[in-house]
Amino acid sequence: MRFFIAVVLAVVALVASGFVWVQSPLKLESTVVDIHIDAGSSAREVAHQVASSGVDVSEDLLYAWFRLSGKSRQIRAGSYELNAGITPRTLLEKFVRGDQALRSVTILEGWTFRQARQALAKADALKQDSRGLSDDAIMAALGRAGQHPEGRFFPDTYTYAKGSSDMDVLGQALIAMDKQLEAAWSLRRANQHLQTPEQALILASIIEKETGKTADQTLISSVFHNRMQIGMRLQTDPTVIYGLGERFDGNLRRSDLLADTPYNTYTRNGLPPTPISLPGKSALIAAIQPVSSKALYFVARGDGSSYFSESLDEHNRAVDKYQRGR
Repeated sequence: MRFFIAVVLAVVALVASGFVWVQSPLKLESTVVDIHIDAGSSAREVAHQVASSGVDVSEDLLYAWFRLSGKSRQIRAGSYELNAGITPRTLLEKFVRGDQALRSVTILEGWTFRQARQALAKADALKQDSRGLSDDAIMAALGRAGQHPEGRFFPDTYTYAKGSSDMDVLGQALIAMDKQLEAAWSLRRANQHLQTPEQALILASIIEKETGKTADQTLISSVFHNRMQIGMRLQTDPTVIYGLGERFDGNLRRSDLLADTPYNTYTRNGLPPTPISLPGKSALIAAIQPVSSKALYFVARGDGSSYFSESLDEHNRAVDKYQRGR
């Protein structure tokens, strides 16, 4: 009888110590410990990964806890951060929830693809798989061989797991733009001058660069639609600047307006061959749904908004007032 009582007490003590252990903070070798769990990893492999990544814990004891919990098969693959105070219980809960270490990167409206690549290159804990690749190579890797990258990626804030590839983020942005362009194109009116979604994307990219004021975008779109209707050249500075590329020093000269490039809408009719920036949702919709007006010209007021004119004389007076201060 005494032996039986001793065994029971030993079992109770063991259970009690185990209960205390799973709720006791683990000792970490650094302030933050990164753990990456590959897809298909077993509970034993996960325990080994934890113990070998900077956590002072018995691999066998941790594995036993995973198994006894009944949740060992619910552990999710991913990248995790362990912080001070984490216990075996909260560690398992984190793995089961898939509570990964997340980061985010923002691609701004009006940026060029080059600027988007620069932002991705500086993003925290993002693997740079595109480094060294040309734009063409990137598009080919994303399944869009031969497609120009400009305008193809939707500007937004993208969340990614720590250690993810920049190509995954680009893939998300590419699909997002496909969906946004398709949604905008479905709103197309019959009496407009855009024949394809590609043309809508190009016009939206110009509208995005012409103003930072969303309220003016449909009027700017109207100006360009009105010009196309009468066969007038678009004559928009942002396309000229894009065509200059790295030669543009921040000062657009009259000689630049006269120098012919595929993107110079002062010397060439119609839309440029590709988008010139990454347009946002409002610019896409504005390109498809211009407001009804007779405006043919606009000039920046200096406060972010634009002044619209129906005649060249009125436009010249507006330029004198808002640009030359006369």
